[in-house]
Amino acid sequence: MNTLINDIEPYTTMQGDLDVQKIRLDFPVLNQLVNGKPLIYLDNAATTQKPKQVIDSIVNYYQFANANIHRGIHTLAERATAEYEATRKSLSTFINSPSPEQVIFTRGTTESINLVAFTYGKSVLKLGDEILVSALEHHSNLVPWLMIAKETGAVVKIIPMNDEGELLIEEYQKMLSEKVKIVAINHVSNSLGTINPVKQMIAMAHGVGAVVVVDGAQSVSHLDIDVQDLDADFYALSSHKFYGPTGIGALYGKRALLENMPPYQGGGEMIKDVFYNSFTVNELPYKFEAGTPNIADTVALKAAIDYIQRISKVKIRDHENVLLAHATKLLSEIDGLKIIGQAKEKVSVLSFVIDGVHHQDIGILLDQEGIAVRTGHHCTQPLMERCGIAGTTRASFAMYNTLEEINQLQWGLTKVLKMLR
Repeated sequence: MNTLINDIEPYTTMQGDLDVQKIRLDFPVLNQLVNGKPLIYLDNAATTQKPKQVIDSIVNYYQFANANIHRGIHTLAERATAEYEATRKSLSTFINSPSPEQVIFTRGTTESINLVAFTYGKSVLKLGDEILVSALEHHSNLVPWLMIAKETGAVVKIIPMNDEGELLIEEYQKMLSEKVKIVAINHVSNSLGTINPVKQMIAMAHGVGAVVVVDGAQSVSHLDIDVQDLDADFYALSSHKFYGPTGIGALYGKRALLENMPPYQGGGEMIKDVFYNSFTVNELPYKFEAGTPNIADTVALKAAIDYIQRISKVKIRDHENVLLAHATKLLSEIDGLKIIGQAKEKVSVLSFVIDGVHHQDIGILLDQEGIAVRTGHHCTQPLMERCGIAGTTRASFAMYNTLEEINQLQWGLTKVLKMLR
């Protein structure tokens, strides 16, 4: 217990708040000028920056442990395997999976959802079955279902939302029937920051025998994830959304579902025995992990998890909520600015439009001030159409952002508007 306290104390002030300036020292990319101005990075919903602990982990792997995993008997292979599987155990604990074997490594949330769609979905869906997808979904949790629906004859139906960006649960209840086989929902909207009531929605779906696929790409950096408490059938996530490397993610699934699903790809590792005319499939999790994986970045993901746990997700979330409240207040004072998505429950994402100004122009001119935001439809084009807009400017905040950076964002937007109006 004393060791844990000592590990956390350097990242907090005497009042127990985050010592953001100390945290920022761990993120080398933040210490640079962009267009002659100090970088203000507010594009965290797209990808978070990486602490030096994660960067060092990648370097250390290649310097001291680089080898292919699982089948080698020499020292480096055993070392690499141990580090790779240590990440699986760490991630399993991080999301409270019943066992590490139920955590399948993928390239990220997109591949995880495609894996479910083209294995489980393809094997259970038939003509006339229904797939419910929320109006808030990223293309990665919509397009695979449209593809598999076309292939199987199933029908995709959209769970509607209100103007604040909240799903209409009463309408969702009306849509549920024995025809519904799959419900696909995000835990948190990448465009609006809305936190969806996924635990309630999962229970409702289970009431009609449907299986629920949760896109956890945005939630994993902000919320405590407990897949058992949620009773999620599948939960997909991406490492780079919570301070880990790109190119690595995971799919959690209930054991019975994973065991009954056909393999996603064929090749090495996913097999137990191979003959010229047949093969037998390996056990979980390797059944779904064909080929040589992204070993180094998987190893480094553990460093990201360790980093978050040292600081505390609760403290990170509290800090991000302060940033969101401050930004909401300041930006609401800008003439002609409208925040898109004002759900009662949301994470630190602020999406907005400004009357008479194109969102891309805002992004380009803010970049000249060293301020990085995201513009466009954020891979949620149908959602933008539902809101009656082509896209937004999105500022998204993380543990290393400061109140002063929010002030600079307001100043930058004011300067931009003077130039454009």
